[in-house]
Amino acid sequence: MEQLFISYKNGNHTHFTFFSEFNKPLGVKVVETIFMTLVFIFSCLANVCAIVLLIRKKRLVTSNCFVLNLFFSDLLFISMIPFILVVRWMENWILGDFVCHMLFYIICLSGCVILISLSAVSLERMICIMKVTQTTTCNVKVVVLGLLIIWVFSAMTALPLCLFFKVIKETVNGKELMICTLIWPTVAEEISWDISFILLDFLIPGLSIVVSYTKIYKITKDMRQRMISSTAYSENHQIQVSQRDFKLFRTLFILMISFFVMWTPAFIIVLLILIQNLNDDFNLSPTCFFWIFLFTFCNSIVNPILYNINLCRQKWWQIVFCCNSEENTDTETTTKKNENQNGTGESK
Repeated sequence: MEQLFISYKNGNHTHFTFFSEFNKPLGVKVVETIFMTLVFIFSCLANVCAIVLLIRKKRLVTSNCFVLNLFFSDLLFISMIPFILVVRWMENWILGDFVCHMLFYIICLSGCVILISLSAVSLERMICIMKVTQTTTCNVKVVVLGLLIIWVFSAMTALPLCLFFKVIKETVNGKELMICTLIWPTVAEEISWDISFILLDFLIPGLSIVVSYTKIYKITKDMRQRMISSTAYSENHQIQVSQRDFKLFRTLFILMISFFVMWTPAFIIVLLILIQNLNDDFNLSPTCFFWIFLFTFCNSIVNPILYNINLCRQKWWQIVFCCNSEENTDTETTTKKNENQNGTGESK
C-alpha cells in the first residue's frame, strides 16, 4: 500500500507518501543507498573544492560572492540526503515533526537559491558592462542586499511546504505507522502555489539569464565591429574584456541549461502529484519520485564542475591542492592587469 486515504467531510482524498515506501526488498534499499551516498560524497567534494578555489583568490569580487552562495546552497541541498536515506530504510517516520516540516522546505529553498544566484550573477555583470565599469573589489552593500533578497524571497515562496507538511498516523498493511505527507487546506491553494512557484522561482529567473546572455552577446558583437577602426591598445584591451565577460555568460548559460534539465522532472512530478490528488485513478509510485529526485540531486555535482571547467584553464583540482594562485579565474573583468602589461611592453 503506497497511498494514504484521509477522510474528509467531502469524501476520501489521496495523499502522496513522498520518500516513504512500504515492503521494499532489501536489495532495492541497498542500491538506493549506494547511489544516494555516491551523489552525497561527490557533491560535497566538488562544492568544497569550488569554494576553496574562490576563497583562496587574492581578491573576492561581487559576482564571486554570488557564485559562493550558489555552492553553499548546493551543500545545503544535499544535506537532506541522510534524512532521505533514513526514510527509505524505515517504514515508520521516526524523524519527528520538525524534520517533516523542514525536509522538503530546505530542498525547495535550496533549488530557488541556486537558480536565483545564477540570475544575480548574470544581472550584476550585465549592469557593469552596460555602465562600462570594471569592478575589482567586492561591493559589500550590493552583496549583502542581494543575498538578503535571494534568501528571503526563496524562503517566503517555499514557506507553504514548511507549513503544510505534517506527520500523521495511518494504518498500513495492518500496522499503525507515522507518515510525513503534504496536506493542503484546499485544492485551490495547492494549484495557486504550484503555478506561482514555478513562475516566480523557475521561469522568471531562467528568463532573466537568457535576456542577460542575449544582451551581452549583442554588446560583444557591436564592440568587436567598432574595434576595426580602434588603436592597437584599445583593441587588445577591449577584446580581452569582452572575451572574459562573454565566457562568464556562456558558463552561466550552460549552468542554467543543466539546472532546467535536472530540475524540470522534479517540477513535473510535483504537478503529477497534484493530478493524483484530483484523480484517484492516477497512481504515482514513490519509487519513481525517489529516482527523479536522485537525478535532481546530481545537479549539485554538475554546478561546481561545469563552472570551474568553463572558467579555469588549468584543472581546478590542481589549483586547489597544488597551491597555485597564479591562475586567473575571476568572474570579473579587470583593466589594471592589461594596463600594466602594456606599460611594461612600451618601456621595453
